[in-house]
Amino acid sequence: MKALDNYSDRNIETAMGNLLRYGVLLSAAIVLVGGGIYLARHGHEQPAFRSFSGEPKQFTNLAMIFEYAGKGSGRAIIQVGVLVLIATPIARIVFSIIGFIKEKDVLYTGITLFVLGVIIASLL
Repeated sequence: MKALDNYSDRNIETAMGNLLRYGVLLSAAIVLVGGGIYLARHGHEQPAFRSFSGEPKQFTNLAMIFEYAGKGSGRAIIQVGVLVLIATPIARIVFSIIGFIKEKDVLYTGITLFVLGVIIASLL
């Protein structure tokens, strides 16, 4: 019950700020590790600017991104970092919904659910 006694708008705002802060820091750390691995393996190669090749198939599918990241692919680890960066504000929206439900604020809960639905629909 002590956790419910400390529940306030200020605590929720602080928690959401920390969520965003740590999400961005985690994402930056993952991208930094992936970039280091990529540069260690491919830093000596000459870039081919004469021809354009799009994103390889293994980096356009979530399951394959995590599979290749598990194998130590630098590009896949960078992609995971970008995914964490994309997921951070979505987690903030979900956290906001929980906060609005606890406050019993039906209007903001509905608006936030609508925003979450739009974001999820745009990602599909």
